[in-house]
Amino acid sequence: MTDPDPTTVVADADVLAADLLVGGDARAALDHVRRHSWLTLAASDELLDDAEATIARLADDALAADWRERVEAERETVNHPPDDHPALASAYRAGAAHLLTFDDGLRAAETGLSLQPYQGLSVRTPDAFAAVFDAESLYAATQEGVYQGPDRDPRA
Repeated sequence: MTDPDPTTVVADADVLAADLLVGGDARAALDHVRRHSWLTLAASDELLDDAEATIARLADDALAADWRERVEAERETVNHPPDDHPALASAYRAGAAHLLTFDDGLRAAETGLSLQPYQGLSVRTPDAFAAVFDAESLYAATQEGVYQGPDRDPRA
């Protein structure tokens, strides 16, 4: 087992859709990723398909298509077998340390125990991730030099 990359984050389709449509905790968590060029949002095409379908169902097709175009430019593409759970497979294949989801089943203790032999993946709600995220400490542990603060506008 390789150590997970603490600078790589995967957001489940529910979090991706909530980020766009609701804001709140999902947006706060993903803004941490968007603010820092040294953090990576990883996602498979299947994961983006799920989020796009949710956005189209809750809003409209045009907004979903616009969102898809933007997120494809921002994410690191991950490939996985078609029958795998898109968020879990994206996290595993990307070597991510963080999976953000509202899905109680993915955050269940049984799921966590079944994942640990394969990867030290932290599965959390967006509010839990935002509460413990410390950019300065993570930067010091994973990057060279002194942390200068966020280097990107999350709304750009």
